[in-house]
Amino acid sequence: MSETGATAGRQNSTPPKAPRSGTTDSDSKSTLTIERVLQQLRGNPLVVLLIAAAASIAIIAALFMWASSPEYRVLYSNLSEADGGRIITELDNRGIPYQFSEGGQALLVPSNQVHMLRLQLAEQGLPRGGNLGLELMDNQAFGISQFAEQVNFQRGLEGELARSIESLGPVERVRVHLSMAKPSVFIRDREPAKASVVLTLLPGRILGEGQVSAIVHMVSSSVPELSVEDVTVVDQNGRLLSVKSRQGNDLDGTQLEYIAEVERSYQRRIENILSPILGSENVRAQVAAQIDFSRREQTSERYGPNQAPNESSVRSRQLSLAFDGEDPLATGIPGALSNTPPGAAPSPINQEETEDGDTEVPDNALRNLRQDDVINYEVDRSIEHIQHRLGQIQRLSAAVVVNFRRIINDEGEIEQVALTDEEVAQLERLVQQAMGFSQARGDQVEVVNTPFASIDDDSSEPAWWQQPDTLSIASTLGRYLVVAIATLLLYLLILRPLIKRYTQPPALATAMPGGTFSTQIGGEEDDQEVADSVEEEDTYSSKPTRRRKTSLYEHNLNDLREMAQEDPRMVAMIIRSWMNANE
Repeated sequence: MSETGATAGRQNSTPPKAPRSGTTDSDSKSTLTIERVLQQLRGNPLVVLLIAAAASIAIIAALFMWASSPEYRVLYSNLSEADGGRIITELDNRGIPYQFSEGGQALLVPSNQVHMLRLQLAEQGLPRGGNLGLELMDNQAFGISQFAEQVNFQRGLEGELARSIESLGPVERVRVHLSMAKPSVFIRDREPAKASVVLTLLPGRILGEGQVSAIVHMVSSSVPELSVEDVTVVDQNGRLLSVKSRQGNDLDGTQLEYIAEVERSYQRRIENILSPILGSENVRAQVAAQIDFSRREQTSERYGPNQAPNESSVRSRQLSLAFDGEDPLATGIPGALSNTPPGAAPSPINQEETEDGDTEVPDNALRNLRQDDVINYEVDRSIEHIQHRLGQIQRLSAAVVVNFRRIINDEGEIEQVALTDEEVAQLERLVQQAMGFSQARGDQVEVVNTPFASIDDDSSEPAWWQQPDTLSIASTLGRYLVVAIATLLLYLLILRPLIKRYTQPPALATAMPGGTFSTQIGGEEDDQEVADSVEEEDTYSSKPTRRRKTSLYEHNLNDLREMAQEDPRMVAMIIRSWMNANE
């Protein structure tokens, strides 16, 4: 043991080596300072424990903050710089944390405050958007020229149209360009209005033909003298959406949607009337509708046969009566002579009366009597003008498949049995009544009874572990579980070894009477074993005192040798502490 201490003393008393060539005094001093600090840290293990504990606490705190940090969602995306500044100022005033996405295109806020913030910011008019509407006309300068006023009106109209189109779901941004109509007194010099709409759609979203047609009609209805044919709609990829209708083909997406809706309506009718009888899972129906979209107008004029005079209406009547007497009428040049009758006509008073009281006209009084009576009756005519309804159903075809009936046989097993012909016929009549069957129209209905293929009953609702609430709770618990595991690993791999290493009693030798010394290496258990072994040896020894001292010395010496082989660094630290204590 003395040789080991001498060797350690010689190692510590060795003078420091001279600095190498090329190194400065400052470098050597800094190196010595670092070595001195390291020696002090090694001599004071409490500092190492404090540093390790502080680092562990910092790591645990960082992990806990990460676990308890809220989940961020998009509040607004693709904001203009002005709107982004206003929204950020408002969030700072409210003390709400926010983040930006990687590309800076989206503003993120805690997920539990997204909807509330959108409503509150909308109350303040945020975001205002990049399109200016008719508010441009509110702050016009006094004495502005007519041209500038017209330009502001056009800009405001473009902005209002863009705002209206942006309210559609698939649309992200819109730009509208208007070319206003230029009226002229000469027809050939007039220029109609035109419009161009550029759409930026959301990723993965498309516009149907009906939606494009709605945009076109909305723009054309908002601009004076703008026809539907002069509106062009283009998406962000340069694809023309407002395709002109081909010559002789007026079919568009709305008509196809109308056909699909008619077929779904009849299909629901059939399934709704058969489901209470057979069950919703035992009926499948499909309907094919033939729709006529042609535009037709028909005018017909019909004349009825002649009717009896008393049943028809009189249109006009003409009565003509001509008679000629015995004496000729006055003829010649008009005058007094010609107006004088040649003879006195018999007066009606002087005429003789008949027995019946009628006046008897002499035969020679009237020679010719001509009477013409013309009556015109209204012609029985019927004029009919028919305008055929657009989208009229020409023909319906329905196909219905019904599953076999399930019954329990005598053995208690489920068995599938086919329906009888009467039951199938009854179901067919129900289907005909539900769909408004018309034989004159050529409708067809086919009901087939056949067993369905076995399908596993998969519930439409997801399992409890697939529901969003469960996944959210599991995600939160997973974060805290990661923090707990990290804390346990820090304690087991870093803190516990350091505490065990630096809090273990060092193998310090203490002087004992008689020039011997003892070491506390293994704690109370080792001392107890040594004491027990010594007492057993003292019982059978003739020299108890000397034998006890020699055995204890040899035991301690063997323990020190083993410790020097296992941990020479600890032995060197003990010897260094002895040397520092002697100084």
